[in-house]
Amino acid sequence: MSDVPRNLAVFRLLPGLSDYETLRLDGADQSRLMRWQRSGDDADRPTGLRAEWMDDSAPRSEFPSGSPGAPVLGRRLAEGFGDELLSAGSLVPVEIRNGRGDDYVLFLVDQVVDCLDLRRSSKPKRNGEIKKPVYRPEALPTGLPAFRLPQFPRAVQWNGWAAERLLGLTGDQIEARLTWSEDPAAKPHPDPWGF
Repeated sequence: MSDVPRNLAVFRLLPGLSDYETLRLDGADQSRLMRWQRSGDDADRPTGLRAEWMDDSAPRSEFPSGSPGAPVLGRRLAEGFGDELLSAGSLVPVEIRNGRGDDYVLFLVDQVVDCLDLRRSSKPKRNGEIKKPVYRPEALPTGLPAFRLPQFPRAVQWNGWAAERLLGLTGDQIEARLTWSEDPAAKPHPDPWGF
């Protein structure tokens, strides 16, 4: 793939700290999503997601969800990214209660890849969060835009080329926090999963 950089990197993506509107996900739907991410049971697989805008006065973000396991994308952003997005999962509709014709989708990441170097990574917290991950470069799924880890299935990990493409499409609407890079000079974010 021509988009894959020479220096491998993995990111957590969240809405940028700019003047854009963010979504609050429906609690029951988010719980169902997390159950599916933990168990993989088809009965819990989301077919949609309900949400509402936090504040109706700001412009809408194309990446409005800060939930690590529930990346919500504007339909235009998903289409602008291209079909490669679907190599890692599927898109399910988001119903926004106070939306005005808003068209958003949940990127449901199916691909769970065991690529973590458990000896060199920090110990997972009780919720599975790994503050300082170290990946095995030969096992990293560089052809996928995103993936999940078996040790932390409730969080979406974004490959560097995909994060770069999304940033190029949205500008300041997305914050990309480096969690790992094979470049020893790169400095990972000190708390990539915090707010």
